[in-house]
Amino acid sequence: MEKISVAVRFRPPTTAAPAADQSPSSTGGDREWRVDDDTRITLLHRSAPVPGASFAFDHVFDGAATNERIYGVLVRSLIRAAVDGFNGTAFAYGQTSSGKTFTMNGSADHPGIIPLAVRDVFDTAREVSDREFLIRVSYMEIYNEEINDLLTLGSEKLPIHESLERGVYVSGLREEIVNSAEQVFKLLELGEANRHFGETNMNVRSSRSHTIFRMVIESSAKNHMDSGDAIRVSVLNLVDLAGSERIAKTGAGGVRLKEGKHINKSLMILGNVINKLSENGKQRGHIPYRDSKLTRILQPALGGNAKTSIICTAASEEIHVEETRGTLQFASRAKCVSNCAQVNEILTDAALLKRQKQEIEELRKKLQGSHSEVLEQVILKQRNDMHKSELERDRLAMELDEERRLRETLEHRLAEQQKMLDGISNTSISPDQFTDSIQFESLKTPTSKERPAEFVASRANYSKDVEFSPIPENLGTVADEDLWMQLNKGCVTDLEMLEMTPGFKCAPSLADDKASVATPDEEPIDARCQRLEKDCTADRQQLEDSKARRAALEDERDTLKRENSSLLDALAKARQDADRLVADRLEALRELDVEKSRMDELKQEIKLFSQAFSLRQGQLTSLYTKSKAIVENCKTSQLALP
Repeated sequence: MEKISVAVRFRPPTTAAPAADQSPSSTGGDREWRVDDDTRITLLHRSAPVPGASFAFDHVFDGAATNERIYGVLVRSLIRAAVDGFNGTAFAYGQTSSGKTFTMNGSADHPGIIPLAVRDVFDTAREVSDREFLIRVSYMEIYNEEINDLLTLGSEKLPIHESLERGVYVSGLREEIVNSAEQVFKLLELGEANRHFGETNMNVRSSRSHTIFRMVIESSAKNHMDSGDAIRVSVLNLVDLAGSERIAKTGAGGVRLKEGKHINKSLMILGNVINKLSENGKQRGHIPYRDSKLTRILQPALGGNAKTSIICTAASEEIHVEETRGTLQFASRAKCVSNCAQVNEILTDAALLKRQKQEIEELRKKLQGSHSEVLEQVILKQRNDMHKSELERDRLAMELDEERRLRETLEHRLAEQQKMLDGISNTSISPDQFTDSIQFESLKTPTSKERPAEFVASRANYSKDVEFSPIPENLGTVADEDLWMQLNKGCVTDLEMLEMTPGFKCAPSLADDKASVATPDEEPIDARCQRLEKDCTADRQQLEDSKARRAALEDERDTLKRENSSLLDALAKARQDADRLVADRLEALRELDVEKSRMDELKQEIKLFSQAFSLRQGQLTSLYTKSKAIVENCKTSQLALP
């Protein structure tokens, strides 16, 4: 385990100050900061230490410190470790206009940490003679919680992904393979031209986004093409954070106000992550890395596998005492965070360098004898083309996965809807669904009327062959032709005239019993079937209309849900704004109380001064009276002399 290295840098005061002394303690006023032994800083009030306002860090730099000195003390060891295979991160934190961008980027005369680190990476790599290196760089910004690629115009709103092979990475981010510091400087100029800047009351060129300059350093042993030697892959992050803002001081409004809200929110989440990491392991709860894209990207550097250095910049003026105190409290908590850094070695073909060795070995052999710059450019171009193809392949694979998940989701929804439709179509019709019994009877399948089973008449047309046409021994309710002759005394009875049930006539034969003959007052079967078919068609149309109405109602329900969600989001934002306004009001009240206390102190001092002045005036008057009496006495004595 290794503690995060934390240093504090005070920028020179913006107001007029003696040139011989630019330390924080030379700014004047009742409250001032004093640096002790370059490691401790204390807040003084009228030259007396303020209780609870003393902080100790690894290094404390005053306004006279240069970027090169800060880099040498704090970051150079980080670069050496990154070349050796350790992940490294260095970032500047502080209020707006405190010198973060100057510390990280510097100027033409005073280069900052990023250009110094770039040169140091290539110089250190050249000193390592037994390994060969492949370096690629990327440059991104987080503007209003959206990730933009500063090296490619139009590449905005990039997503964050995580894999076992690459860890946490930004998908679609352009990476350039470089072989010199000058190439990196050109890419940095391109990125700075695309970065968001703005003007506020505190800074003419204020950073409106967090920027992350990333260098991926891959290395392997020379002359071991087939030995399976491990490849070292390290990631170096150089981060320039936007400064925390107080609206009362910056005077931000409109777009600047929105930018300030997102900046303060991400910095607040960063502070929450640091607070959680600084707690004891038993008391530590959930660490909210995913609440902000900044902390999500920097997750390995905060309590993970990386060496981390933090430069906290502060303003020494008395007007910024409270902001400086908050910065020092953040730095003090960050000093308690521990990382577990280790060399990153892989034995698979995942590293880009190992995938390219075989393809560029032939060109390298040609280059060894001629030292041709043309062949070097060809190798670099081939590396960039291969790397772009790898990134394009990864992007297409992710898009294919998204399309596959979307298709599965749609198929599932279609299957659910088909089940619902089948359930509706298979729903049985019960008499409870109809209020009119006639309407329900009309939907039944037409059948012939039931015949009573009390009596069955049949004609005996059997042949003389007893085997095939036996005479029934027990007649029961069955009567044959001879029985009818005996009962009717020889008279032949027309069976068609025989009424078995009132209102029902028997068919002339058993074969004709299978068909039912309609009476003139009954509806024909064909007409009835047509009418029922029309009714079924109407019912089907009514069912389709019901389905359409249901779909419309579902769409309306979804619309209402979306409106409700948007209203809830707006309400949450309004509550956040209200909380922020309440916090600003409380802060203003606290500042007003401080001003009132200062005014009371000033009144007390004026009162004491008035009393002292009155006392002094009385003494002077008494002295004047005594002097005048002495002069009069002298004159009188001179006149008395002869």
